[in-house]
Amino acid sequence: MTQDKNALAILLFSELLAADHAVRGSLTKILPKGMEISHFSVLNVLAFKGEESTPAKLAERFNVTRGAMTNTLNKLQWAGYIHVRPDWDDARRKIVQISPAGRQARDDAFAAITPTINKVVDDLGEEQARAALPILRGIRKQLA
Repeated sequence: MTQDKNALAILLFSELLAADHAVRGSLTKILPKGMEISHFSVLNVLAFKGEESTPAKLAERFNVTRGAMTNTLNKLQWAGYIHVRPDWDDARRKIVQISPAGRQARDDAFAAITPTINKVVDDLGEEQARAALPILRGIRKQLA
């Protein structure tokens, strides 16, 4: 029984890693020039939530180090996609907000990837795609 469980775990994680690799490869090819998946992900969160955040909260959300998030935010700020300002209540913290150019870049990226991700859902079928969501969320939450 343990060997079967181990084999199942290995197969599950092999599929997850292969899917991650395939998604990243596909999206990287179609995102607007110069935009990386990490850039799109941060812009998408800031646009979707519609509120400011701190670099630390963003790093926690994406399960990356603060240094990695700082690197991503620096690139986004250089591109004019975000504004970073001091926290008026605590000068040690910074506040990140999406800029109008960042919102447009996110919208352009979303438009570019939509046909690809819609095709995946169409090929899988809406029912299977919906059924996969709680499973994938559960795995993500367990590993976070």
